[in-house]
This record gives sequence, C-alpha cells and structure tokens, in this order.
Amino acid sequence: MTVTADHVKKLRDKTGAPMMDCKKALQETAGDFEKAIDFLRKKGVADAAKKAGRIAAEGIVHAYIHGGGRIGVLVEVNCETDFVARNEDFQAFVKDVAMHIAAAQPLYVDTSEVPQHVLDREREIYQDQANSSKKPANVVEKIVEGKIQKFYDQVCLLRQPFIKDQDKTISDLLKGLIAKLGENCSIRRFVRFHLGEGIEKKKEDFAEEVAKQIKQ
Repeated sequence: MTVTADHVKKLRDKTGAPMMDCKKALQETAGDFEKAIDFLRKKGVADAAKKAGRIAAEGIVHAYIHGGGRIGVLVEVNCETDFVARNEDFQAFVKDVAMHIAAAQPLYVDTSEVPQHVLDREREIYQDQANSSKKPANVVEKIVEGKIQKFYDQVCLLRQPFIKDQDKTISDLLKGLIAKLGENCSIRRFVRFHLGEGIEKKKEDFAEEVAKQIKQ
C-alpha cells in the first residue's frame, strides 16, 4: 500500500504524534492504520496529545545571544515538574527553540495570538489580490484561505519548519519531547531583540525636525 499525505495526516490527527513518526509507522506496517497506532504507542509518541491537557507551571526561561550581541532571544518553556526542567533533553529543546526564534523571526507562538486586526488586514490584501484574477467566488475563497494558512506558517512559531530539520515543525518537536519525557510541555512566550531595530525611524523624524528649523 502506498502511504499518502492524507494517510499520514489522519494518523497524526488520531495520535498527536509528529508527522515523520506517523509516516514511518505507516511504512513499517504496510499502511495498516491500527497496527501503525500500536507501533506509535510502543514508541511512546501516541500519548503526547493526551498529555497536552495537563498543567505545566515549571520550566525555564532561557536567554540566547547571537551575532556578537546583535540578536537576543528570551523564551519561556514550561513543563510539569522541576525534575524535567533539569532534564538534558528538555534543556536542549529550549536552546534549539531559542536559536530557531533568532533565525526564523516568528511573531507569535501560535495562531491564537495573532491579533484580529492583523488577520483582517492580511485577509483584505489577499482578497484584493485574488479578486483581480477574475476567478469564481468559491475559488477566490479557497485562494484567500490558503494564503492565510501560509501566513500562519510564516509568523507562528509552532507552525514554522525547524531550522535544523525542515521536515519537522516546532510543534512536531514539542510533541516528540512530550512523548519522550512523559510530561506536558509548552512554549509559553518569547521576545526577540535585534540591535538598532526601530531606531531608523527616529533618525528620520529627527532629520525632518532639523530641516524644518533650518527653513524657519
């Protein structure tokens, strides 16, 4: 049996396991869905989704500095116990996430954080672009929705492909960590600093003010 993307997605939705693990499970079991679930359960990755509902109030805040101090990231990743917070795999995950944030420049942790006015603006732009194609309304709607999903993929941390492995998203990595450690873990928040960011505008404002004074 040929393993398709739909098969992989169905297994992922059912088990909460990372995409690549689902694909491997289906390949190992010749596409047998039930056997694939058992395969994932034996590996411990099928229970990750169930663990995701548990409270995670421990964890660490990690600081990552890149480029000789030109880029800085602070990220908070939570887990259920202080014991897991000291675990090497957990800490390695946090460091990878911080490094990824520095490189990929996400704006939000997940889609729920995207402000409605930002989403409305993006949708309006995509709508205008799609309308200019003169395609039927139902096709335009699908085009706009597709662009919205791509927008999410670009700006939401959990949906971004991991910089070290483009076949996995940050969400996939997180689910894999949950399965491995046996605790719920979550990326709560982050902030990214880029040296000089926003100063250019202030310089322009200052120059304009000086020019006005000279004219007077």
